[in-house]
Amino acid sequence: MSSPASPRPATSPILAEQLARIAAKQYRVGIIGLGYVGIPLALTACKAGFPVIGFDIDAKRVAQINRGESFIKHIPFEAIATAIREERFRATADFDELRDVDAIIIAVPTPLTKHREPDLSYVESTARTIAPRLRKGHLIVLESTTWPGTTDEILRPIFEATGLKSGVDFFLAFSPEREDPGNPDFGTSTIPKVVGGDGADALELANAVYGALVVKTVPVSSSATAEAVKLTENIFRAVNIALVNELKVIYGKMGIDVWEVIDAAKTKPFGFMPFYPGPGLGGHCIPIDPFYLTWKAREFDVTTRFIELAGQINTAMPHWVVDRIAEALDRQQGRGLSQAKVLVMGIAYKKNIDDMRESPSLRLIELLEERGAKADYHDPHVPVISPTRQHAGLTGRASVNLSAETVAGYDAVLIATDHDAVDYKALATAARLVIDTRNACARAGLTGEHIVKA
Repeated sequence: MSSPASPRPATSPILAEQLARIAAKQYRVGIIGLGYVGIPLALTACKAGFPVIGFDIDAKRVAQINRGESFIKHIPFEAIATAIREERFRATADFDELRDVDAIIIAVPTPLTKHREPDLSYVESTARTIAPRLRKGHLIVLESTTWPGTTDEILRPIFEATGLKSGVDFFLAFSPEREDPGNPDFGTSTIPKVVGGDGADALELANAVYGALVVKTVPVSSSATAEAVKLTENIFRAVNIALVNELKVIYGKMGIDVWEVIDAAKTKPFGFMPFYPGPGLGGHCIPIDPFYLTWKAREFDVTTRFIELAGQINTAMPHWVVDRIAEALDRQQGRGLSQAKVLVMGIAYKKNIDDMRESPSLRLIELLEERGAKADYHDPHVPVISPTRQHAGLTGRASVNLSAETVAGYDAVLIATDHDAVDYKALATAARLVIDTRNACARAGLTGEHIVKA
């Protein structure tokens, strides 16, 4: 006969007070990092009835938000303006105000270095900014994607160096962001939230906070487990995209259309999930997150061959696409890529948004110009290329106006992002050569010898 489970210890007075504040909607939420994750989360918390203060080091962005303006196209300015006007939300660059909030949610970038290793400088500097303002009762939640163990190994020592103890004086948790910019079916409040904490009290408090914000929470046993969940989600996507990218190359050699294959395969009601090829990976997650795990795995003498192979395949895709452009120009126009004029359609990393983080289009432009071509771009959502860490030379380039005359002036048009706002029939009619990496022309019912899939 098994012995009964140990009863849950009585809730600490500090935790009880914070739970009561959540129930009364008096709990004050602070969010550090007002970008693609921070802003939707802030608006979700406001909508749930909580007062929110957003923190950012960019004074220009802070002022823009406080004027009720949106700098992210898929987030309507009305939502921000209403929250500001009703005094449920405001932004600040004064981090001393962290003392006045109950929860501090960290949503800062976690990029890679030029050697493709984790760059936690934003997370660490944020933690050191919080530490001198840390007080009893604070809940600190990291949402930025990172390797398993970051919350325990990096954040907790910084905070406990103040003399306060995690799980006793303050509470520490990890809850991975699950934003999908521009997704019409799912937003922050309707996506289940995974939550892991440093101890039972931290988990209970973090779960209560997110439980008041989103449709469902998914508590897990530790913050490291929650960190691993996020990496697993994105590694799953990266590996499967690499698979269909490789199949695209193989089937292309055989004269088989990979898009037709996938569309037929997905009619199977079990055992298959469709993923689609493209010109490379984009966004803030899939091109980056797998390398956080491959780096951490080295500590345990584990080689992540499968993940790294997927990364190699996906990273090689822009080169393969440029080779296809060169091949098509040679076959159809009898000219080389050098000195050719190429119009890249779409600079955002996916359709119908203005997010160009890690967009393969940026690398495509660089590769085209390295081989002597002249490359311009058109994107109805990105009028000017903003500064990026890895493609600084493209900063300030402007989208060209799209017309039949403009398109006809290019030797090739490369569809890198399939925005719905583009008239693909008019584009294909005017273009001398179309290289389509997104199957946009076929979906529009367009065929022709001058349309080449890549």
